[in-house]
Amino acid sequence: MKNILVRNWMTPNPITISSDASLPEAHELMQKHKIRRLPVVDHGELVGIVTRGDVRGASASEATTLSIYELNYLLARMPVRHLMHAPVITISPEATIGEAAKLMLKHKIAGLPVVADGKVVGIITESDIFRGVVADWENTGAAVNP
Repeated sequence: MKNILVRNWMTPNPITISSDASLPEAHELMQKHKIRRLPVVDHGELVGIVTRGDVRGASASEATTLSIYELNYLLARMPVRHLMHAPVITISPEATIGEAAKLMLKHKIAGLPVVADGKVVGIITESDIFRGVVADWENTGAAVNP
């Protein structure tokens, strides 16, 4: 597994969103495509990342004096740029899976945009790595010790 490259396990051509898109647009994309993170791309350049947790967590303080209607109105118009994480930790498609896993563990994140020549070409997540490990394990015929 030391020589397995990110490009072999990543999800290519990930769904992205612009920083001007609204919170409901991000939520809808995540729901529709069953994904948990969206790279934020403006003019072909990665500028941030937004997660399902960021979208769910976007709510007003309990101390607000706004009504529920005012809150919903404001949240519906909130651009993704106000929620996204930036700068983004990325990885090259030529990096190894081990390097990707170490980065995720070090930064306590569950996914990395894969960037080549300044463009987002994929995304690698904990789930991708887990699926790959299981497939590798099954192909080697490894046995589980009771």
